[in-house]
Amino acid sequence: MAPVDTYAADLATLVDELGLDDIIVVGHSTGGGEAVRFAAQHGRGRVSKVATAGAIPPVMVKSETNPEGTPIEAFDEIRAGVLADRSQFYKDLSAPFYGANREGSTISQGQRDDFWRQSMLAGLKQAYDCVAVFSETDFTEDLKALTMPVFIAHGEDDQIVPVDDAARKSVDLVKNATLKVYPGAPHGIAGAYQQELDRDLLAFFRS
Repeated sequence: MAPVDTYAADLATLVDELGLDDIIVVGHSTGGGEAVRFAAQHGRGRVSKVATAGAIPPVMVKSETNPEGTPIEAFDEIRAGVLADRSQFYKDLSAPFYGANREGSTISQGQRDDFWRQSMLAGLKQAYDCVAVFSETDFTEDLKALTMPVFIAHGEDDQIVPVDDAARKSVDLVKNATLKVYPGAPHGIAGAYQQELDRDLLAFFRS
């Protein structure tokens, strides 16, 4: 079983144990991939809607079939950073994650520190293995299999998962999808971007 299949199967087990139906699944970044796979493989009859934000589908890594993708060397650098000094790596990563390296950024140091705190809670092996999961998993067939309404949100200035390689490709693969790109927004959801996305998600849930 591929790691992302395990993510989706774990979620399916939780949904079964809780006896949930008519559910809406929401996922950010790698979690967006998990939401899509769960809905495609386990969601028939119980998932009513799917929403993703800054999500990795359809596939991130560059290949012969995905020439516009991100070169594997970029993901190798992430793995090297995690192994060499993950604490400093996460501190540095918080800048492009939240767009703190952009002129005019209002992201707080506290927000960046919390990103570091949450990242450090992940086990070293899990963080290392996850790089292959989010970069190399192909969700194309999962996206094609979705029949429920899907809301695809993405920051225009996402430096982690570029919008042109992800959301703008995904919307063309889903039968009933709506794409909203947030001008100037980064990968991390905070501040004005978070407030606008929250409003849009609530409207999507109620529609």
